[in-house]
Amino acid sequence: MTDIRAFEDVPPTTLADLLGRGQVMDTGIRPLWDSPRIAGPAYTVKCVPGDNLMLHAAIYRAEPGSVVVVESGDLDHALAGGNVCAVARRRGVAGFVVDGVIRDLGEVREAGFPVFSRGVIPIPGTKEKLGELGTAVRVGGVLVNPGDVVVADEEGVVVTPVARAAEVLGAARAKLAKEAGETLDAWEENHRARIEKSLTGLGFTG
Repeated sequence: MTDIRAFEDVPPTTLADLLGRGQVMDTGIRPLWDSPRIAGPAYTVKCVPGDNLMLHAAIYRAEPGSVVVVESGDLDHALAGGNVCAVARRRGVAGFVVDGVIRDLGEVREAGFPVFSRGVIPIPGTKEKLGELGTAVRVGGVLVNPGDVVVADEEGVVVTPVARAAEVLGAARAKLAKEAGETLDAWEENHRARIEKSLTGLGFTG
């Protein structure tokens, strides 16, 4: 079984190179403060627009180390605030990746809880409607299934399907090792050769 914690050593840029655009969340899902990289299995949540009940339920059900990934489709009501994020952190949740907005950013930052979302709004959502836990969700344009590996930092959010976790982790480690052993001079030489070959193939003579 793949140790998902090992993905903490893999930048999203490396995973994006291996997995392609379809597994990379859109640029609207961004870190709300300068948090560290997070990596963990997705605990998926689907909230009814305007309501945050299922996210609040999720913090008591997600396993420690999980990344809570939320589909909401709403930018007018906060899904969580400072206390919810503080409790989630205390319970071992690695962070939130939210296709929506939160509030109490100062408290969230002070608690040291990583949140990746579309922004901040001071208006809270209701807690009156059932959504779903543990089902497939679409967040930032990416289909996320329970247990998929979510890696997020300032470069973005990338989702590795759990069935490919071992394969992708191995390829990522090999890619990083190769890059670490290559000098900038060697990289520049190879890069320039590739660029010139591409230009020549397109008929560029400048």
